[in-house]
Amino acid sequence: MKLEAGRLRSLTEELRSRAELGLKRDIGLAASAFGRRTKSEWFPESGTILNGDDAAALPNGDEYTLFAAEGMRGEFVAADPWFAGFCSILVNVNDIAAMGGRPWAVVDVLFLGADGAERVLEGMAAASEALGVPVVGGHTARVSGATGLAVAVLGRAKRLIASETARPGQVLVAAVDLKGTFRGTGGNFNAATTAPHRQLRAQLAVLPELAESGLVGAGKDISMAGTCGTTLMLLEASGTGAVLDLERVPAPPAVDPLRWLTSFPSFGFVLAVDPANVEAVCGRFDAVGVAAAPIGELTDTRRLELRHGSERETYWDLREQALTGFGG
Repeated sequence: MKLEAGRLRSLTEELRSRAELGLKRDIGLAASAFGRRTKSEWFPESGTILNGDDAAALPNGDEYTLFAAEGMRGEFVAADPWFAGFCSILVNVNDIAAMGGRPWAVVDVLFLGADGAERVLEGMAAASEALGVPVVGGHTARVSGATGLAVAVLGRAKRLIASETARPGQVLVAAVDLKGTFRGTGGNFNAATTAPHRQLRAQLAVLPELAESGLVGAGKDISMAGTCGTTLMLLEASGTGAVLDLERVPAPPAVDPLRWLTSFPSFGFVLAVDPANVEAVCGRFDAVGVAAAPIGELTDTRRLELRHGSERETYWDLREQALTGFGG
């Protein structure tokens, strides 16, 4: 991704001021209430469970049961109910994949409001079919106000990808499906709704395959915090820092850098990879049509710096200010 000379400083300031990043600071409310570690006596056979990752990972015999949930913002549901329904399944499935797991089933909570958002259900059904994940239950009711939607997912993993295991010396790899377009004027980059079902499922399968082969142990899916914000959350959880090279970030041609770096791609992940495994990891994604590239290096600074050519700016210093509060 290319920037005009001298643009990095203003771009960094714009990225830090985005509302999507600010919303991640609200997670600090949960961090204060529940803490980083669940009490070990609640899981006497498996010990402490870490909070704050893309999904909760509960040891279950020789594997993990993964459990996650997402709520859809009311204005999104009102503006594009079908796509909101589709995304409610998609984002949950991405959370499971980000942990090295395979999705098992989802349940939903849907309050159908006066805005008549019945197409939410059609979008959920389409995503369920496309991604191969059944909707097995939930709660649906009509209400007089706005439509509200939340979805929870169960998954299973044999070996985890977990944010807290990233470490200095590893390489940041971004993997994004670029074969899509922005939907509307916002930040949703849609590469899912028109893709063949087999392709979508093959792409998602790469994450647990990488975990099980030992090629990747740490990472996150790119959320509405965008590439930089998601990377920052990875660094916060692991107590690390990074230098992110914007020239190497996979991106569509001629895309606006601010819009791209704050977008939610329907398939996008940031992974921490040992240098010796970078080529193999990128090759796995390339085989299923996903653009993957090394975009930076992990450091011990607890600071995320952005680089473009000879320019360099500090995006966030975790030593001075937390983001989510779920620090390593």
